[in-house]
Amino acid sequence: MKVSYSLTEKNFNEITAELSQTAMGILKADTVIRGARILNVNTREIEEHKDVAIKFGRIVAVGKADHTIGEDTQIIDAAGYTLVPGFLDGHMHVESSMMSVREFTRAALPRGTTTIFMDPHEIANVLGMKGVQMMVEEGRSMPMKIYATMPSCVPAAPGFEDAGAVFGPDDVKEAMSDDRIIGLGEMMNFPGIIYGDKNAHGELKATLDAGKPITGHYSIPDLEIGLPAYAAAGIASCHESTTKEDALARMRLGMYAKMREGSAWHDVKETVRAITENHIDSRYAVLVTDDVHPHTLRELGHLDHVVRQAVRQGVDPITAIQMVTINTAQCFRVDRHLGSISPGRCADINFISDLAEVAVDRVMVDGKIVAESGQMIMELPYYTYPEEARHSVHLKEKLSPQHFVIKAPAGLATVKAHVMEIREAHVGTYHRLIEMKVENGQPLHREAGDIAKVMVMERHGGPGTYGLGYVKGFGLEAGAVASTVAHDSHNLLIVGTNDEDMALAGNTLAEVGGGMIAVKNGEVMALLPLPIAGLMSDRTLEEVAENVEGLDQAWKDLGCHLVSPFMTMALISLPVLPELRLTNRGLVDCLNFKMLPSLIE
Repeated sequence: MKVSYSLTEKNFNEITAELSQTAMGILKADTVIRGARILNVNTREIEEHKDVAIKFGRIVAVGKADHTIGEDTQIIDAAGYTLVPGFLDGHMHVESSMMSVREFTRAALPRGTTTIFMDPHEIANVLGMKGVQMMVEEGRSMPMKIYATMPSCVPAAPGFEDAGAVFGPDDVKEAMSDDRIIGLGEMMNFPGIIYGDKNAHGELKATLDAGKPITGHYSIPDLEIGLPAYAAAGIASCHESTTKEDALARMRLGMYAKMREGSAWHDVKETVRAITENHIDSRYAVLVTDDVHPHTLRELGHLDHVVRQAVRQGVDPITAIQMVTINTAQCFRVDRHLGSISPGRCADINFISDLAEVAVDRVMVDGKIVAESGQMIMELPYYTYPEEARHSVHLKEKLSPQHFVIKAPAGLATVKAHVMEIREAHVGTYHRLIEMKVENGQPLHREAGDIAKVMVMERHGGPGTYGLGYVKGFGLEAGAVASTVAHDSHNLLIVGTNDEDMALAGNTLAEVGGGMIAVKNGEVMALLPLPIAGLMSDRTLEEVAENVEGLDQAWKDLGCHLVSPFMTMALISLPVLPELRLTNRGLVDCLNFKMLPSLIE
């Protein structure tokens, strides 16, 4: 597999002689780090008083390096620091940060994340392969090593929703020729895999033919039959573990269990128990973020925060570091180049002043210090997204309050409704049947408890269809909220207590080109414009975080006090997660994969 890196000065295959000669002292190093404690993730030990010699952005020697120092060699004193490999995020979506790749890099790289394996299936569902190429192109100019997995499920659930594009085996085959496409993105169509769907397995074949790994998404509780069947197809990893049993089952099958800690999904506390309570070999355990919002990046960090969480739950710090370095590199088959402080590897190194607290003081990428004290010390290039990416909300018609009316069958005094009940900080929902009184032909959902209406409307210039239903658990007492971030097809998603505010919220987002909004009594309370594909802002981390904070406060003013409620809301429309979801085609029973009516007589 061809591997290239943005800051490496020369291709590795062409400089092996120079690297070896530098290690011998025949040639001299570009940089030598002196007197460091080194966390050796290969042997799970800390080595004292070691030097690291670097040539052409690659490590050539670890241990004694005096003989590699010449007149022009830069010397870096590492006394008081523990050197650890740069962190690798093995599953994440840059779009979920609501920022461009540049701004994400500016936020995450100073925290020690030097490589990401992003799955750009959010933008793919809106703009197709052009969107993927835009993000990959922006990533090429960043000091962070940015790889993409080719989105596998566009849309996520064919036949149950409509997205802005459709991918198949031929698209995957073509994408695999790009060296920045590291593998296949999360295969959410697990029913298609275990029951032999031709298209799903065609995508696997195209990936396997290219010699690249397949990443997974298996979210149902069948661990005895379904999970082994899924793994048997060659799927190497899965980030949908939420319990220690889930994680343990995957690792026992030789799958990498990607343990997730993002802004809304806090799974590490439970999943790391597979390691702390079972005392198993952790080589198949990987820590990932999946979805991280700007306020989390600014206040808590990125992978450094996830490692801290694992340590606080009892994972040994060295093991936790392995779970974001060597384990991740081996998962993606790039450990020849990344994931450890070893000869031949890229000199991506974090200088940590407090190992237990994962306090990253300096970050080196390809032998160059790029960040210090939590800030970039180099200017990052800008990437301008084309106009077609900035005009992506195409509603078939303007919304009116009548679009949100759910009619009960004539002559009934009560009806039962299929209701999605959300769970705070969890990706799953509960499928509830709730009785509602009927008045003037409409169910009185507000009298049945903490229940709001929800709409998903196709927004990609397609059929313009929409689904209506009910959701429980947000605590909304008034107003409405809306978003064009609605996984994974990213249609227009609106939740509200009254039809008028719901129409206003949806129409306003269509006018600004997408984003997130909260309205009350006919007035906009907070608005976060996301003009790039309706998913990302072109503003700075600080500006986006400020808007997110305003939106979060607006949610609270409407009565919702959940953690990252907009992220929980964004999954209402994802029909590959249990138990009940809503798409532009209607309610989906995600355990039995069938459509359901909103109301039952």
